[in-house]
Amino acid sequence: MFRKHTRRAAKAAFAISFGVALLIGLTACGGGGGGNNTTTTSASAPKPKLILGSKGFGESYILEQLYGQALKAKGFPVTFKGNFGESELANKAIKAGKLDMYPEYTGVIVLDLAKAKFPKTSEATYAAAKKFEETQGLTLLNPTPFEDVDTFTVLTSTAHKDGLKTMSDLKKVNPLTYAGYPACPTRITCLLGMKQIYGLNQIKFIPIGNISVYTLLDQGKAVGGDGFSTDPAQLNHKKYTALVDDKHIFGYQNVAPVIKKTLITGPNGALLASTANAVSAKLTLAAMQAMNKAYYVDKATPEQIAHGFLAANGLLSK
Repeated sequence: MFRKHTRRAAKAAFAISFGVALLIGLTACGGGGGGNNTTTTSASAPKPKLILGSKGFGESYILEQLYGQALKAKGFPVTFKGNFGESELANKAIKAGKLDMYPEYTGVIVLDLAKAKFPKTSEATYAAAKKFEETQGLTLLNPTPFEDVDTFTVLTSTAHKDGLKTMSDLKKVNPLTYAGYPACPTRITCLLGMKQIYGLNQIKFIPIGNISVYTLLDQGKAVGGDGFSTDPAQLNHKKYTALVDDKHIFGYQNVAPVIKKTLITGPNGALLASTANAVSAKLTLAAMQAMNKAYYVDKATPEQIAHGFLAANGLLSK
């Protein structure tokens, strides 16, 4: 075990090297919209206090820090509350006033919260998600360029052995097991859709718990698992294969901050929106994969990762 001073030194060295790496490798990946894209507002108008939250996994923690740190740099008092659990719980929390803003996936809003039909494009998904949120006194800020789509991930060796390319090919696999998160069995974008839309009635669910889905696959404890398109492991095509979702149950999953509508229409609302939108504009697939790798592989904290990315992209200016 490292001594405390050694660990602090290692963290400091990482923060420097990570910031440099992001500056070199990710700035070019970002879209338009920098940290100076703000709307003029009255200097005397107080900035509202903001409670930010996230869901129970690394990418969501990183997103919470990205938006929160950028807003703090603009003078907004920000409290980080961290994990509010699954989307259904986070949605209840923001409606109950326990939360002011959190990052959410547009397809999850439409398909799992609103229980609406599958939109045919990412733009239609965002529009439907925003319309739903506005019926609850909430709204969505701009979506990210990247989307984080669920995948039915298997070992590449399994895909070759069973001739699997699409999720429809899974009908010939028995026994068929799928490792997923707790809400999976009741979601049309997960086990429910696999049974109702793909007809995979033989599928058995295995809860992931605190074990990585990739570890469960490596250990042979599941045939497939709920991977995500931004997972670092998805880049290792020699070891893992994401089957094609040929019936599109996973939907379009760009990220957009869910926020109370009164915060956008109130004092400094334009500054709040433009600050968050400037962050979203930089979040490409390559950027998010790199940040997830820093969290899951390099064991950096969400705070370190977010600060390095924001600094490298000029999003911490006042």
